[in-house]
Amino acid sequence: MLIIGERINGMFKNVRAAIAEENKEVIVDLAHRQVAAGAHVLDVNVGPASDEPAQAMVWLVETVQEAVDVPLAIDSAKLDVFEPALARCKVPPFINSTTGAQDKLDFFLPLAQKYDASIIALTIDEQGVPSTTEGRSEIAMRILVAAMEHGVPVEHLYIDPITLPVKAVQDQCPRLLQALGQFRQLSDPPPHTVIGLSNVSQRAQEKHLLDRIFLVMCMAHGLDSVILDPLDKELMDSLITAELLLDKQLYCDAYLEAYRR
Repeated sequence: MLIIGERINGMFKNVRAAIAEENKEVIVDLAHRQVAAGAHVLDVNVGPASDEPAQAMVWLVETVQEAVDVPLAIDSAKLDVFEPALARCKVPPFINSTTGAQDKLDFFLPLAQKYDASIIALTIDEQGVPSTTEGRSEIAMRILVAAMEHGVPVEHLYIDPITLPVKAVQDQCPRLLQALGQFRQLSDPPPHTVIGLSNVSQRAQEKHLLDRIFLVMCMAHGLDSVILDPLDKELMDSLITAELLLDKQLYCDAYLEAYRR
């Protein structure tokens, strides 16, 4: 399971303040702690922390890379943020994210090819988020074909079936699980799959419980990467245990400690 740490995001108050003040200590500490907790990739997002998001993202990328040497996922709603940040990544980065809309594919896929970047692709198109499993799979196939046409290898493609809040659209959870299974049939080898886990529990009271259970269910349906908070120990313990029960890790009595080592 590829773990993408979500905590370096300007939506969090401490990160927003750190970016605004160019306080490296907060960012470096979050980078170190997420990697120590098991993150393989760190998502970096300026969010609302700066009126100059491209400049702030460059500072954020350089600051994180001073602390850790894991890949970074460049995450922004502003298109002009991406290329300056990607150009400063020392190891092949991730782009978070494109959608299946043609204009977004035409913008992001050439960047992914140019910078040897992996790319997260959301199954949304010009009509929005499909309400059906089949609709998600159709967009996923269009994304896959477009990636191949732009020279982006399938192993660099991470397709997100879109996690919606269970509080608002409860029926979408089983449809997402079905879509994960269908994505595995798109090609050989198949593209990777990824979800933004915390979306499922948005505005719900039992957030941590919902996140843990949904993650395990998604893993059983083939999910192989996830954006989450690796500092949530119970969540990480659930992930590790699920990998064990899915026969992806060897059992020992101290398997939690062994996995972290």
